[in-house]
Amino acid sequence: MKTARLGFILSMIALSCFLFACAKTAPTVKPTAKAEKTIRIGSPFKTGHILVDAGEKFKELVEKGSGGRIAVEMQIGMKSEEEVNDLNNKGTIEMQSNGNRPLEIYAPQYFFLGAPYVLKDWDHLKRLWQGNLGKKAREQVEKNGNVSYLGIVYRGLRQTTSKKPIYTPADAYGLKLRLPKVPTWIAVWKEIGAEPVPLTLPELYPGLKEGKADASEGDLTQITSFKLDQVQTHLIMTNHMVQIGGMLINKPFFDKLSKADQDLIMKAGKEACDWASTKMIASEKGVLLELQRKGMQVVIPDADSFREKAKPAVEQLFKTTWPVTTWAEVLAQ
Repeated sequence: MKTARLGFILSMIALSCFLFACAKTAPTVKPTAKAEKTIRIGSPFKTGHILVDAGEKFKELVEKGSGGRIAVEMQIGMKSEEEVNDLNNKGTIEMQSNGNRPLEIYAPQYFFLGAPYVLKDWDHLKRLWQGNLGKKAREQVEKNGNVSYLGIVYRGLRQTTSKKPIYTPADAYGLKLRLPKVPTWIAVWKEIGAEPVPLTLPELYPGLKEGKADASEGDLTQITSFKLDQVQTHLIMTNHMVQIGGMLINKPFFDKLSKADQDLIMKAGKEACDWASTKMIASEKGVLLELQRKGMQVVIPDADSFREKAKPAVEQLFKTTWPVTTWAEVLAQ
Protein backbone atom coordinates (compact mmCIF):
# COMPACT_ATOMS: atom_id res chain seq x y z
CA MET A 1 0.00 0.00 0.00
CA LYS A 2 2.80 2.37 0.97
CA THR A 3 4.64 1.52 -2.25
CA ALA A 4 1.57 2.32 -4.36
CA ARG A 5 1.10 5.62 -2.55
CA LEU A 6 4.78 6.53 -3.03
CA GLY A 7 4.52 5.70 -6.72
CA PHE A 8 1.47 7.95 -7.06
CA ILE A 9 3.26 10.86 -5.36
CA LEU A 10 6.34 10.45 -7.57
CA SER A 11 4.12 10.37 -10.67
CA MET A 12 2.42 13.62 -9.65
CA ILE A 13 5.81 15.28 -9.01
CA ALA A 14 7.04 14.18 -12.44
CA LEU A 15 3.84 15.50 -14.07
CA SER A 16 4.22 18.84 -12.28
CA CYS A 17 7.83 19.16 -13.48
CA PHE A 18 6.78 18.36 -17.04
CA LEU A 19 3.99 20.98 -17.00
CA PHE A 20 6.35 23.57 -15.48
CA ALA A 21 8.92 22.90 -18.21
CA CYS A 22 6.25 23.21 -20.88
CA ALA A 23 5.09 26.49 -19.37
CA LYS A 24 8.63 27.86 -19.49
CA THR A 25 9.19 26.87 -23.09
CA ALA A 26 5.70 27.73 -24.39
CA PRO A 27 5.60 30.84 -26.59
CA THR A 28 4.35 33.96 -24.80
CA VAL A 29 1.15 35.65 -26.00
CA LYS A 30 1.85 39.00 -27.55
CA PRO A 31 0.15 41.92 -25.77
CA THR A 32 -2.65 43.70 -27.59
CA ALA A 33 -1.27 46.25 -30.01
CA LYS A 34 -1.32 49.83 -28.74
CA ALA A 35 -4.16 51.95 -30.07
CA GLU A 36 -3.27 54.20 -32.97
CA LYS A 37 -5.22 57.12 -31.52
CA THR A 38 -7.05 58.03 -28.32
CA ILE A 39 -10.28 60.01 -28.01
CA ARG A 40 -10.68 61.71 -24.66
CA ILE A 41 -14.27 62.48 -23.63
CA GLY A 42 -14.74 65.10 -20.94
CA SER A 43 -17.89 65.33 -18.82
CA PRO A 44 -18.62 67.49 -15.77
CA PHE A 45 -20.89 64.76 -14.43
CA LYS A 46 -20.11 61.74 -12.27
CA THR A 47 -20.67 58.00 -12.48
CA GLY A 48 -24.39 57.32 -12.54
CA HIS A 49 -25.27 60.29 -14.72
CA ILE A 50 -26.88 59.50 -18.06
CA LEU A 51 -24.32 61.58 -20.00
CA VAL A 52 -21.51 59.53 -18.48
CA ASP A 53 -23.43 56.40 -19.46
CA ALA A 54 -23.65 57.75 -23.03
CA GLY A 55 -19.89 58.29 -23.09
CA GLU A 56 -19.25 54.75 -21.84
CA LYS A 57 -21.53 53.33 -24.53
CA PHE A 58 -19.68 55.36 -27.18
CA LYS A 59 -16.38 53.98 -25.84
CA GLU A 60 -17.68 50.42 -26.12
CA LEU A 61 -18.93 50.92 -29.69
CA VAL A 62 -15.83 52.69 -31.02
CA GLU A 63 -13.27 50.38 -29.43
CA LYS A 64 -15.15 47.33 -30.68
CA GLY A 65 -15.84 48.82 -34.12
CA SER A 66 -12.19 49.79 -34.61
CA GLY A 67 -10.83 46.51 -33.30
CA GLY A 68 -8.98 48.40 -30.55
CA ARG A 69 -7.27 50.69 -33.06
CA ILE A 70 -9.05 53.66 -31.46
CA ALA A 71 -9.08 53.93 -27.65
CA VAL A 72 -11.61 56.05 -25.78
CA GLU A 73 -10.80 57.56 -22.39
CA MET A 74 -13.46 59.05 -20.10
CA GLN A 75 -12.55 62.07 -17.96
CA ILE A 76 -15.47 62.75 -15.62
CA GLY A 77 -16.56 64.88 -12.69
CA MET A 78 -13.49 67.09 -12.35
CA LYS A 79 -14.36 70.18 -14.39
CA SER A 80 -17.36 72.47 -14.79
CA GLU A 81 -19.57 72.43 -17.88
CA GLU A 82 -17.88 75.64 -19.01
CA GLU A 83 -14.36 74.25 -18.59
CA VAL A 84 -15.17 70.97 -20.35
CA ASN A 85 -16.58 72.83 -23.34
CA ASP A 86 -13.59 75.17 -23.50
CA LEU A 87 -11.16 72.22 -23.46
CA ASN A 88 -13.08 70.51 -26.25
CA ASN A 89 -13.31 73.69 -28.30
CA LYS A 90 -9.53 74.18 -28.04
CA GLY A 91 -8.85 70.55 -28.95
CA THR A 92 -7.25 69.76 -25.58
CA ILE A 93 -9.78 66.95 -25.37
CA GLU A 94 -11.35 65.48 -28.47
CA MET A 95 -14.95 65.14 -27.27
CA GLN A 96 -17.43 66.18 -24.61
CA SER A 97 -20.55 64.57 -23.19
CA ASN A 98 -21.93 67.69 -21.65
CA GLY A 99 -24.91 69.89 -20.93
CA ASN A 100 -26.14 72.80 -23.02
CA ARG A 101 -23.05 75.00 -22.77
CA PRO A 102 -22.09 74.72 -26.50
CA LEU A 103 -25.58 75.70 -27.58
CA GLU A 104 -25.68 78.56 -25.09
CA ILE A 105 -22.46 80.27 -26.20
CA TYR A 106 -22.15 79.33 -29.88
CA ALA A 107 -25.83 79.59 -30.84
CA PRO A 108 -27.35 81.85 -28.15
CA GLN A 109 -30.28 82.90 -30.34
CA TYR A 110 -31.43 79.25 -30.35
CA PHE A 111 -30.95 78.64 -26.66
CA PHE A 112 -34.71 78.49 -26.11
CA LEU A 113 -34.08 74.79 -26.82
CA GLY A 114 -32.41 74.64 -23.40
CA ALA A 115 -34.40 77.03 -21.26
CA PRO A 116 -36.99 76.60 -18.47
CA TYR A 117 -40.74 76.87 -19.06
CA VAL A 118 -40.45 77.02 -22.88
CA LEU A 119 -41.02 73.53 -24.32
CA LYS A 120 -43.75 70.94 -23.79
CA ASP A 121 -41.93 67.61 -23.59
CA TRP A 122 -39.19 65.42 -25.09
CA ASP A 123 -41.16 64.69 -28.27
CA HIS A 124 -41.66 68.43 -28.78
CA LEU A 125 -37.93 69.09 -28.36
CA LYS A 126 -37.03 66.27 -30.78
CA ARG A 127 -39.33 67.72 -33.44
CA LEU A 128 -37.64 71.10 -33.07
CA TRP A 129 -34.12 69.62 -33.07
CA GLN A 130 -34.76 67.54 -36.17
CA GLY A 131 -36.52 70.40 -37.94
CA ASN A 132 -35.35 73.67 -39.46
CA LEU A 133 -34.73 75.46 -36.15
CA GLY A 134 -32.54 72.62 -34.85
CA LYS A 135 -30.62 72.45 -38.13
CA LYS A 136 -29.88 76.18 -37.95
CA ALA A 137 -28.84 75.86 -34.31
CA ARG A 138 -26.32 73.13 -35.15
CA GLU A 139 -24.99 75.19 -38.06
CA GLN A 140 -24.43 78.15 -35.73
CA VAL A 141 -22.58 75.95 -33.23
CA GLU A 142 -20.20 74.76 -35.97
CA LYS A 143 -19.80 78.25 -37.40
CA ASN A 144 -18.99 79.97 -34.10
CA GLY A 145 -17.13 77.14 -32.35
CA ASN A 146 -14.74 74.32 -33.17
CA VAL A 147 -17.20 71.60 -32.13
CA SER A 148 -19.89 69.60 -33.88
CA TYR A 149 -22.87 67.64 -32.51
CA LEU A 150 -22.87 63.87 -32.88
CA GLY A 151 -26.21 63.67 -31.11
CA ILE A 152 -28.33 64.77 -28.16
CA VAL A 153 -29.36 62.84 -25.05
CA TYR A 154 -32.61 63.12 -23.12
CA ARG A 155 -31.70 63.75 -19.50
CA GLY A 156 -35.24 63.85 -18.14
CA LEU A 157 -37.31 66.73 -16.84
CA ARG A 158 -35.60 69.17 -14.49
CA GLN A 159 -36.96 69.25 -10.97
CA THR A 160 -36.26 71.31 -7.85
CA THR A 161 -34.71 70.23 -4.55
CA SER A 162 -34.97 72.13 -1.30
CA LYS A 163 -34.94 71.95 2.47
CA LYS A 164 -38.65 72.73 2.65
CA PRO A 165 -41.82 71.92 0.68
CA ILE A 166 -42.64 74.28 -2.19
CA TYR A 167 -46.17 74.33 -3.61
CA THR A 168 -46.55 77.74 -5.28
CA PRO A 169 -44.29 80.58 -6.48
CA ALA A 170 -45.03 82.30 -3.17
CA ASP A 171 -43.14 79.48 -1.40
CA ALA A 172 -40.15 80.12 -3.69
CA TYR A 173 -40.03 83.86 -2.97
CA GLY A 174 -36.56 84.82 -1.74
CA LEU A 175 -35.38 81.20 -2.01
CA LYS A 176 -31.59 80.95 -2.45
CA LEU A 177 -31.67 78.71 -5.51
CA ARG A 178 -28.46 77.28 -6.94
CA LEU A 179 -28.34 77.70 -10.70
CA PRO A 180 -25.61 77.26 -13.28
CA LYS A 181 -24.18 80.54 -14.53
CA VAL A 182 -26.77 80.82 -17.32
CA PRO A 183 -28.27 84.33 -17.66
CA THR A 184 -31.54 83.19 -19.29
CA TRP A 185 -32.23 80.65 -16.53
CA ILE A 186 -31.43 83.26 -13.90
CA ALA A 187 -33.86 85.70 -15.55
CA VAL A 188 -36.73 83.19 -15.49
CA TRP A 189 -36.21 82.17 -11.86
CA LYS A 190 -35.91 85.79 -10.77
CA GLU A 191 -39.28 86.40 -12.42
CA ILE A 192 -40.72 83.55 -10.33
CA GLY A 193 -39.33 85.22 -7.20
CA ALA A 194 -36.29 83.13 -6.28
CA GLU A 195 -32.87 84.58 -5.51
CA PRO A 196 -30.50 82.73 -7.89
CA VAL A 197 -27.07 81.73 -6.57
CA PRO A 198 -24.83 80.98 -9.59
CA LEU A 199 -22.59 78.00 -8.78
CA THR A 200 -20.79 75.59 -11.10
CA LEU A 201 -21.38 71.83 -10.85
CA PRO A 202 -18.23 71.17 -8.76
CA GLU A 203 -19.59 73.79 -6.32
CA LEU A 204 -23.09 72.28 -6.23
CA TYR A 205 -22.84 69.81 -3.32
CA PRO A 206 -20.53 71.89 -1.09
CA GLY A 207 -22.58 75.00 -1.84
CA LEU A 208 -25.75 73.32 -0.56
CA LYS A 209 -23.97 71.71 2.39
CA GLU A 210 -22.36 74.97 3.50
CA GLY A 211 -25.57 76.99 3.08
CA LYS A 212 -24.48 79.15 0.16
CA ALA A 213 -27.73 77.99 -1.43
CA ASP A 214 -30.83 76.44 0.13
CA ALA A 215 -32.21 74.78 -2.99
CA SER A 216 -31.19 73.52 -6.42
CA GLU A 217 -32.74 72.38 -9.68
CA GLY A 218 -31.65 69.69 -12.08
CA ASP A 219 -32.48 66.42 -13.77
CA LEU A 220 -32.95 63.34 -11.60
CA THR A 221 -29.63 61.72 -12.49
CA GLN A 222 -27.85 64.95 -11.52
CA ILE A 223 -29.61 64.82 -8.15
CA THR A 224 -28.64 61.17 -7.58
CA SER A 225 -25.09 61.24 -8.99
CA PHE A 226 -24.19 64.31 -6.90
CA LYS A 227 -25.85 62.72 -3.82
CA LEU A 228 -28.04 65.74 -3.18
CA ASP A 229 -30.34 63.60 -1.02
CA GLN A 230 -27.63 64.02 1.65
CA VAL A 231 -28.03 67.81 1.73
CA GLN A 232 -31.66 68.34 0.59
CA THR A 233 -34.85 66.93 2.08
CA HIS A 234 -37.55 67.68 -0.51
CA LEU A 235 -37.91 66.91 -4.21
CA ILE A 236 -40.32 69.32 -5.89
CA MET A 237 -41.72 67.99 -9.18
CA THR A 238 -41.72 71.32 -11.01
CA ASN A 239 -41.08 69.66 -14.41
CA HIS A 240 -39.86 73.07 -15.50
CA MET A 241 -37.57 72.07 -18.33
CA VAL A 242 -37.01 69.32 -20.88
CA GLN A 243 -33.32 68.70 -20.21
CA ILE A 244 -30.96 67.49 -22.88
CA GLY A 245 -27.23 67.04 -23.16
CA GLY A 246 -25.00 66.68 -26.16
CA MET A 247 -22.17 64.54 -27.39
CA LEU A 248 -19.84 66.75 -29.40
CA ILE A 249 -16.50 66.33 -31.13
CA ASN A 250 -13.72 68.81 -31.89
CA LYS A 251 -14.19 69.61 -35.57
CA PRO A 252 -10.50 70.06 -36.57
CA PHE A 253 -9.77 66.65 -34.99
CA PHE A 254 -12.73 65.05 -36.76
CA ASP A 255 -11.83 66.57 -40.14
CA LYS A 256 -8.36 64.96 -40.02
CA LEU A 257 -9.76 61.45 -39.58
CA SER A 258 -10.18 58.99 -42.43
CA LYS A 259 -13.64 58.69 -43.96
CA ALA A 260 -14.00 55.23 -42.41
CA ASP A 261 -13.18 56.54 -38.92
CA GLN A 262 -15.50 59.51 -39.37
CA ASP A 263 -18.33 57.17 -40.32
CA LEU A 264 -17.59 54.93 -37.33
CA ILE A 265 -17.59 57.86 -34.89
CA MET A 266 -20.74 59.44 -36.31
CA LYS A 267 -22.61 56.13 -36.18
CA ALA A 268 -21.34 55.34 -32.66
CA GLY A 269 -22.24 58.84 -31.45
CA LYS A 270 -25.81 58.63 -32.71
CA GLU A 271 -26.25 55.09 -31.41
CA ALA A 272 -24.85 55.99 -27.98
CA CYS A 273 -27.10 59.05 -27.69
CA ASP A 274 -30.21 57.13 -28.78
CA TRP A 275 -29.33 54.28 -26.39
CA ALA A 276 -28.86 56.70 -23.47
CA SER A 277 -32.12 58.54 -24.23
CA THR A 278 -34.04 55.26 -24.27
CA LYS A 279 -32.37 54.20 -21.03
CA MET A 280 -33.27 57.50 -19.36
CA ILE A 281 -36.91 57.24 -20.39
CA ALA A 282 -37.10 53.69 -19.05
CA SER A 283 -35.31 54.47 -15.77
CA GLU A 284 -36.79 57.88 -14.87
CA LYS A 285 -39.44 56.42 -12.55
CA GLY A 286 -36.88 54.12 -10.98
CA VAL A 287 -34.54 57.03 -10.22
CA LEU A 288 -37.43 58.87 -8.58
CA LEU A 289 -38.20 55.84 -6.40
CA GLU A 290 -34.52 55.57 -5.48
CA LEU A 291 -34.51 59.15 -4.22
CA GLN A 292 -37.66 58.44 -2.20
CA ARG A 293 -36.02 55.35 -0.67
CA LYS A 294 -33.08 57.54 0.31
CA GLY A 295 -35.46 59.74 2.29
CA MET A 296 -36.39 62.61 -0.01
CA GLN A 297 -40.00 63.74 0.33
CA VAL A 298 -41.70 64.22 -3.04
CA VAL A 299 -43.89 67.30 -3.41
CA ILE A 300 -46.35 67.83 -6.28
CA PRO A 301 -46.65 71.63 -6.69
CA ASP A 302 -49.11 73.76 -8.63
CA ALA A 303 -47.03 73.57 -11.83
CA ASP A 304 -49.37 75.85 -13.82
CA SER A 305 -48.89 78.69 -11.33
CA PHE A 306 -45.10 78.48 -11.80
CA ARG A 307 -45.45 78.47 -15.58
CA GLU A 308 -47.78 81.48 -15.48
CA LYS A 309 -45.43 83.37 -13.16
CA ALA A 310 -42.47 82.69 -15.49
CA LYS A 311 -44.36 83.73 -18.65
CA PRO A 312 -43.36 87.45 -18.77
CA ALA A 313 -39.64 86.58 -18.58
CA VAL A 314 -39.94 83.93 -21.31
CA GLU A 315 -41.85 86.31 -23.62
CA GLN A 316 -39.23 89.02 -23.08
CA LEU A 317 -36.38 86.60 -23.84
CA PHE A 318 -37.92 85.71 -27.20
CA LYS A 319 -37.96 89.43 -28.05
CA THR A 320 -34.44 90.25 -26.90
CA THR A 321 -32.32 87.08 -26.79
CA TRP A 322 -34.05 84.55 -29.09
CA PRO A 323 -35.38 86.75 -31.92
CA VAL A 324 -34.91 84.08 -34.63
CA THR A 325 -38.40 82.81 -33.86
CA THR A 326 -41.39 83.40 -31.60
CA TRP A 327 -42.72 81.43 -28.67
CA ALA A 328 -45.95 80.88 -30.60
CA GLU A 329 -44.02 79.36 -33.52
CA VAL A 330 -42.07 77.11 -31.17
CA LEU A 331 -45.22 75.88 -29.42
CA ALA A 332 -46.85 75.21 -32.80
CA GLN A 333 -44.16 72.68 -33.81
